[in-house]
Amino acid sequence: MAESAFAYHEPSISTILNQTGLLLVLNLVNTCLDKLLYCGLIGQLFIGILWGTPGAKWLDRDMETVVQQLGYLGLIMLVYEGGLSTSVASLRVNMYLSLAVAFTGIGVPIALSFILMELVSATPLQAFAAGASLSATSLGTTFTILSSTELISTRLGTVTTSAAMLDDVVGLVMVQIISNLGRGEDSFSAGTVIRPLFVSLGFGVGVVVVCRFVARPILLRILESKGRLPQFARTPQFAFLGYTGLLVGLVAGATYAGTSSLFAAYLAGVISSWFDSLVHSTPRSNNAPSQPDPDRSLAQGIESEQTANPDSAARGSSQSSQTHEAITGTFIYEHYYHGPVNRILIPMFFASIGFAIPITEMFEGSIVWRGFVYAILMAFAKMCTGLWLVRFSPLSSLTTFVRVLGARLSYATSCIWRRPSRSVSEKARKSAQESGPAREDHTTAEARHSESPESGNRVGTDTPSKSATPIQRHERPVSVSLPPKPKSLYPASILSLAMVARGEIGYLIASLAESNGIFGETSEGSSETYLIVVCAISLCTLVGPISVGTLVKRVKSLQLKRANTGGPDPLVVWGI
Repeated sequence: MAESAFAYHEPSISTILNQTGLLLVLNLVNTCLDKLLYCGLIGQLFIGILWGTPGAKWLDRDMETVVQQLGYLGLIMLVYEGGLSTSVASLRVNMYLSLAVAFTGIGVPIALSFILMELVSATPLQAFAAGASLSATSLGTTFTILSSTELISTRLGTVTTSAAMLDDVVGLVMVQIISNLGRGEDSFSAGTVIRPLFVSLGFGVGVVVVCRFVARPILLRILESKGRLPQFARTPQFAFLGYTGLLVGLVAGATYAGTSSLFAAYLAGVISSWFDSLVHSTPRSNNAPSQPDPDRSLAQGIESEQTANPDSAARGSSQSSQTHEAITGTFIYEHYYHGPVNRILIPMFFASIGFAIPITEMFEGSIVWRGFVYAILMAFAKMCTGLWLVRFSPLSSLTTFVRVLGARLSYATSCIWRRPSRSVSEKARKSAQESGPAREDHTTAEARHSESPESGNRVGTDTPSKSATPIQRHERPVSVSLPPKPKSLYPASILSLAMVARGEIGYLIASLAESNGIFGETSEGSSETYLIVVCAISLCTLVGPISVGTLVKRVKSLQLKRANTGGPDPLVVWGI
């Protein structure tokens, strides 16, 4: 007989303490590690391993399922926040670079994964499935790293998040390919494989076209006649319903169409950011001067609360005068979503990733060393994406190679020129002393100009100035023969290390390949190839955020130091 209702039962005190302790420890570890190295998510992964099935099994299977589902909601909101922090103009300018980074991060791991044919005697199909698992970048980890380091709104953050998003879309195509390969050749067809890719492209292009030619004229007309709108349509609560409806509608439509829900969440955030730019660029309407400003309705409510609480009046007055000028997507997210998402949903997401790591089966000698070697290869494969941000010499590679090889010969030549230059330099010094202080001041000014940071930072500006004497030209032949150096390697290093972390999509592809028998069928436990792949995914997920956090901490200290001394920014144009 079917039950007509779910009977309410009071949870036991052990359940309450267990779940409360999980949330408290997740937030405590996250705060401490973020203060040290901006990698609090690593601690949440280990807490998930400890609390879940791989460790002490303090949570039953039903509770792990609930944590996983709530954590995926946190991932959707995290991706939405990343899109909300993305500048549409910067996304448009860096689109081709993001495509190059994404395709490099997909193709190189798959190509290098065929080394498994020698490492574990894998078949080409198994090597392809392993490469597909390691080709997907962890979108949640990438957004968390960039948000913690305050780089998500920079040009570097735009390129990284866009490339990670494209990796996620291609990763979902890989999920379809792997699931079809496991069912047999009869179920494998081109339509089921390429459908997610073409649906994603069509979805993205369709959203751009609708926003550009349909939504923009309507929104501009609404914003210009804002004073004639009903009072309820100008409240933060109505804006909350609008932004939430946009997010839910795009996610649901994309999922039913066959593409990624995370891709739709990112598009919803970008659309919200685009609408915010329209709100800030549209002048306020003067059609109804006698009516109160609707954008300050929430601020007036805060001010009325501050009347009863004088302690926070000074702090709230400055905040209400700046923050509540316009009700935007950023304002809605900060006041309605930010707290629960950051304190409950996102910690559950990273804890659920920890549930999926079979750590007890991975500690075997043959698994550990091969998984370590494979993880190094996969980290190197993703780090190749940073080459797109490295400024190389405009000369050809062959000419540069010849010039590097000729550095020693140039050094020997400089040693030969150094001896006769002493007598000539003495004559030059005497003539400089006889020429008077005016010539000396002019020469000093030109020397300072030639050694200024602006001229030194240019690529290939090792050519001496016009006022340089022949002696000075012969004293620096080695610097002329060497290729010019890039301005800074910090942006390329941060991009490459941020792309190293894998996560939810990688575990999903590996689990599908294992369940469909692609990695091989064993009578006991998991297959050896599956454990090596999961070991590599876990190591990359651990090493990537720690490396990025350490590097960003160094960059932050350099930025603080050079802000006081007036030196160049270590991130150069990528930090804008």
